[in-house]
Amino acid sequence: MKKQNSPTDIPEIRPGQSIDLLKELHILTRDGKLNQDTRRKLKQVYHLYQFIEPLLENAETLVDHGAGKSYLGFILYDLYFKERASGEIVGIETRAELVDKSRELAARLGFPRMRFMACTVEDSLSSTELPASVDVVTALHACNTATDDAVRFALTRNARHIVLVPCCQAEVAATMRAKKNESLGKTPLSELWRHPIHTRELGSHLTNVLRCLLLESHGYDVTVTELVGWEHSMKNELIIASKRGQPRKNARERATAILREFNIEELAPRFTY
Repeated sequence: MKKQNSPTDIPEIRPGQSIDLLKELHILTRDGKLNQDTRRKLKQVYHLYQFIEPLLENAETLVDHGAGKSYLGFILYDLYFKERASGEIVGIETRAELVDKSRELAARLGFPRMRFMACTVEDSLSSTELPASVDVVTALHACNTATDDAVRFALTRNARHIVLVPCCQAEVAATMRAKKNESLGKTPLSELWRHPIHTRELGSHLTNVLRCLLLESHGYDVTVTELVGWEHSMKNELIIASKRGQPRKNARERATAILREFNIEELAPRFTY
């Protein structure tokens, strides 16, 4: 009888990876196979991981904000923290049912240094369940202002590294849209967001520019690149910030000038603190 191949015989799968986790992530089918679509997804997982792995050296606490089903946390634990003697991953998510499922999965996989908190960002800012300083904060596709909330948490907890894959953020575009008539009479630049589709696209772009300036104003070096095709998403901008020391001197002034130029100065508390 011909011997059937096991999932561990698949060359793309790294030695020691949890087969149960790969099935949970729908990277492996339930019978342990890897088809063309799931092979592409596995490649995307490794692509994301290669950006984050260098930041994990000596990291004892990684906090994943807006964790959802905590897939990112599980991937990082399986590929990196599992073989270490120390270090924990904390997933923060407001939806208690997702937190319960993540706890159950971590117990089933035997990932003891993963824990999950069902709380808001406001609660996490002052929670004594988290250390005063954390090493890495991640936010993968945290919707709307949730990415900004993750940044605020990271700055409050003096994170050494911040990894963001922003999702849609409607706040800036909505503010631009509400003041469009006023802006049209104020500056010819308003032509850049006169049409609704341009308002949405420019609002998204401005949001990430302002986020980068905020991080630089707090002493972070910022790199912006593409995370091509992660979960087949159009939202593939990857922002990596590492604490290096002195703040960029003109970052806050530049952000303030941008807010003024685009007639959205009321958003200064979010982007210039």
